[in-house]
Amino acid sequence: MKPFIFLLLISIFPAVAGAQVGIGTTSPDASSVLDITSTDKGILIPRMTTGERNAISNPANGLMIYNTDSDELQLNSNNPAAPFWEALSLSPTATSTPGDSMKYSNTDITTNVNAGALNLPIFGTLVWNDNPALYTVSGNQVTIADVGRYEIVVNVSLLNSTAADRNAPEIRIFVNGSAVGSYGSTGYIRSNNGHEESSLHLREIIEVPASAVITIVIAQSANTSAVTMRSAGTSNIYIEKIL
Repeated sequence: MKPFIFLLLISIFPAVAGAQVGIGTTSPDASSVLDITSTDKGILIPRMTTGERNAISNPANGLMIYNTDSDELQLNSNNPAAPFWEALSLSPTATSTPGDSMKYSNTDITTNVNAGALNLPIFGTLVWNDNPALYTVSGNQVTIADVGRYEIVVNVSLLNSTAADRNAPEIRIFVNGSAVGSYGSTGYIRSNNGHEESSLHLREIIEVPASAVITIVIAQSANTSAVTMRSAGTSNIYIEKIL
């Protein structure tokens, strides 16, 4: 019996050593190390609970298991010392696609936007919203549901309410309470010879995390007289997902 086993191992070894194994086929694909062919059976990988998975000692990067607690195929995407188990899914987790956009314009023409710093009340009238699951407006802010790269364009028409000081409010984009990108500082109002109007313009492409809260903060940067948005519909914000 032992000589038979020895001869069997000798006959198998060259196929294994050649780095190609076929199961259900005598002609494994040249690009594969293992080619499993069947028309009536599948593959079962190790099935275990989360606790059993976590008890694996130094799981290799790329190790795959089926988690019976969460009913998911899971893969260790990190190193053995600090495994990070990610679920494999054939369905996209994003609720949006590039090109989804929204636009709002102002209705507020009474708020003094030259008083310290405040969230610009520009979300007044909905012009369009391609994807309400992606863009949710509440008060003077919009929440963007999906991580990604977004273009934000802001145009603000200003009016010097008191025809007095030379005012110069400026705007900037805030993400989750933190300022990002450049300033829009073109809103200098000369307040002389009927020059009581000006405007602010800002265009940025930024990367945002999921569930990011976006505000446009307008801040006083010169004199303190009241400034309002010029008239309804003359100020607007446009956001588009580009990646």
